[in-house]
Amino acid sequence: MARRAWGRQAAAWPCRRVRPGRARWTLSCRAWASPWAWATCGAFPTCATRTAEAQLSNSDGHACPVTAKQQACREGKELATEGVFLIPYVLIALVGGIPIFFLEISLGQFMKAGSINVWNICPIFKGLGYASMVIVFYCNTYYIMVLAWGFYYLVKSFTTTLPWATCGHAWNTGDCVEIFRHEDCANASLANLTCDQLADRRSPVIEFWENKVLRLSAGLEVPGALNWEVTLCLLACWVLVYFCVWKGVKSTGKIVYFTATFPYVVLVVLLVRGVLLPGALDGIIYYLKPDWSKLASPQVWIDAGTQIFFSYAIGLGALTALGSYNRFNNNCYKDAIILALINSGTSFFAGFVVFSILGFMATEQGVHISKVAESGPGLAFIAYPRAVTLMPVAPLWAALFFFMLLLLGLDSQFVGVEGFITGLLDLLPASYYFRFQREISVALCCVLCFVIDLSMVTDGGMYVFQLFDYYSASGTTLLWQAFWECVVVAWVYGADRFMDDIACMIGYRPCPWMKWCWSFFTPLVCMGIFIFNVVYHEPLVYNNTYVYPWWGEAIGWAFALSSMLCVPLYLLGSLLRAKGATAERWQHLTQPVWGLHHLEYRAQDADVRGLTTLTPVSESSKVIVVESVM
Repeated sequence: MARRAWGRQAAAWPCRRVRPGRARWTLSCRAWASPWAWATCGAFPTCATRTAEAQLSNSDGHACPVTAKQQACREGKELATEGVFLIPYVLIALVGGIPIFFLEISLGQFMKAGSINVWNICPIFKGLGYASMVIVFYCNTYYIMVLAWGFYYLVKSFTTTLPWATCGHAWNTGDCVEIFRHEDCANASLANLTCDQLADRRSPVIEFWENKVLRLSAGLEVPGALNWEVTLCLLACWVLVYFCVWKGVKSTGKIVYFTATFPYVVLVVLLVRGVLLPGALDGIIYYLKPDWSKLASPQVWIDAGTQIFFSYAIGLGALTALGSYNRFNNNCYKDAIILALINSGTSFFAGFVVFSILGFMATEQGVHISKVAESGPGLAFIAYPRAVTLMPVAPLWAALFFFMLLLLGLDSQFVGVEGFITGLLDLLPASYYFRFQREISVALCCVLCFVIDLSMVTDGGMYVFQLFDYYSASGTTLLWQAFWECVVVAWVYGADRFMDDIACMIGYRPCPWMKWCWSFFTPLVCMGIFIFNVVYHEPLVYNNTYVYPWWGEAIGWAFALSSMLCVPLYLLGSLLRAKGATAERWQHLTQPVWGLHHLEYRAQDADVRGLTTLTPVSESSKVIVVESVM
């Protein structure tokens, strides 16, 4: 009886998503990781802020503009990936990233549901949907801080002299020195400082970041006061996100036409500017020249795998939610392949932009590029602001860069909020519909996230941000999600069965490679990386000095387990509530619950027999939503 009731509710879904005039053809590829992430040492894809070292003359090309390197870089190791990173990156993309990317989009298109109800394809594993909702909620909460910081830097760029270019401000200390060149200390031309004395001084870029933007306190246990300037930037970002998302993907799609394409224009402009700088060629050569010995390092393969899974938005429920807006017969197979290629291609292209700038910085500082790109709080808020101070018309390049960063972050936030709201609204029965339902739901979500974000704009906010970043949406939780998704679709529902379902949608069966990956290769890769991350897990440390207290670690693990335990707890709860023998319970709970739209190719299925067909959707009614691949 409950299943039939759900079926009636599900019958309303196709009408909401595919009725004429409101059909959506949604293509999504996330911007949760920035384009240069995979080209650098320990590009931890989950944006896990394992540390936020604020060291002199450093930069990383980390996946998140503010997050830091993982342990290999924290130990001061040289840039570990260089050109050789492309090899494991491509291999894992073929074995894990693209297959799961395609699986999630096709599953959403097939079931016409959000991240929770999409698992009615195998109801006993709906815990996967709840887990993805928890993860994406955490991401929505903390990731917008990157937008707030970027917006703050953008506002501060509209000045004749960049505030992080010079010392002498109220936030600077007596150790602030504006010039860091080896020849200066060697020639004793800088206030007669020795090289050892110069090494202890601090850059105005770092002091602006730590003392002005973060106002860093002594630790997690010292929250301090609110930074009202950053708080206002945070509020502005949430207001912008709300009015871009409140009407759904159709209105968001119109905005994304600009936010997803303009960053390419900025990237091209920055590339042209970068290659004309002295030392740019050295940086590009360093970027492309592989160090074959690094292939023997397990960490490089782990970094490549986790980077792929996060940058492709796997396990967050956003892909299934956006895929549900596709026409039922949309060729999601072709879309997934094209978007994956654009995603990785953009990353490769952006690497030239990044390393041309790093080569210039190395030349200006008189050091090897590996020293410039060794470790630090991120390309966006340390390295690039420092680089633009060395260029003519520095405010112009700073404004362009942070405007691009803001657009990239908005794209990511759109997808995350849309995925969460879609899953949330699908839980409400059709009889509970009320006017402005979506607008109110989005407003409540934004307000709740903003209230939580207030803990991250205090003096100790960076420590809170790291907890969210390191645990709530880490590679461990996403790999756990991806593993179970493959197991459920390939072994419980059936890989061949799902391939037939896809063939009914797009008119042909995809390459058998997809089925092999879902069944064998991808689960093995996911579980291998997952076990490695768990076995070699190290406690969270900030700036190589501050060790989080035990209760801070406990909060972090609570974040991680709050999503990971959804799968086994929901499975056990469903089995205990069901009636009959264990085998009967399993058989009953693994039977799919179909919706109205499945009638077109399951006319003989007893669950949908007697339902009426859907009104065809015209090709002209589709709206393309292409989220930034950066």
